[in-house]
Amino acid sequence: MNTKKSATKKEKQTHKSTGVPEIDIGISSSGRAAIVEGLSKLLADSYSLYLMTHNFHWNVTGPQFNSLHLMFMAQYTEQWTALDQIAERIRALGHPAPGTYKEFEKLASVIQVEGVPNAMEMVRHLVKAQEQTAKTARKLFPVVTEANDQPTADLLTQRLEVHEKTAWMLRSVLDE
Repeated sequence: MNTKKSATKKEKQTHKSTGVPEIDIGISSSGRAAIVEGLSKLLADSYSLYLMTHNFHWNVTGPQFNSLHLMFMAQYTEQWTALDQIAERIRALGHPAPGTYKEFEKLASVIQVEGVPNAMEMVRHLVKAQEQTAKTARKLFPVVTEANDQPTADLLTQRLEVHEKTAWMLRSVLDE
């Protein structure tokens, strides 16, 4: 008799049109949607930051060329890996990850830079972008906490640590 009840529960948890089991991880569908909304904004800010950092890596000039060129490369390489982690968390929560410039432009709060600023202006822009990305991540904590979503909380904590430390390092370059 228990087997029949289990089968009935499993059938109810299966998507009707595809037969694929519904997500049952202890976070409601609406909770997952709210988390994904925030993670999508974080992904957009992270991608914008990645693109800005890579652009500055390519275009930096001046007396600190070598050190900034290498610093920016280390930063955009770390950011590239983070993009995948954020997108995969969105997928694990059952939603498609945004992945076009059009979507990122709508979701991002990181301000894009026009032209090619000088090296120290690049650093200033990156400080602001790192801090903005940290703020985007931090805004998501109440939603994640309410949903009892520890994996996303862990991801956010890791991202905050990176963005805050990177902003500090970049600000240190500006200190004379």
